Amino acid sequence: MRLPRDLTGKKFAKMVEVLGYKIERQTGSHIRLTTSKNGEHHITIPNHSPIKIGTLNAILKDIANHFEITRDNLIDQLF
Repeated sequence: MRLPRDLTGKKFAKMVEVLGYKIERQTGSHIRLTTSKNGEHHITIPNHSPIKIGTLNAILKDIANHFEITRDNLIDQLF
């Protein structure tokens, strides 16, 4: 599946809430999220409009590795 090209940082932060991520803090233009599901995990999302596709792909890979699922399964859950 093709990743969305117009996704903002705030929108993406809302999308990953279904995975248990909650906004911990925001410093400048970066949002820090944390989940306790499947062990504690932190991600940092740039609050840019839009998020660069390579950055989004790297964040998705990190989340998929944490939950031990494939990136494609994660994309199907979120989008």
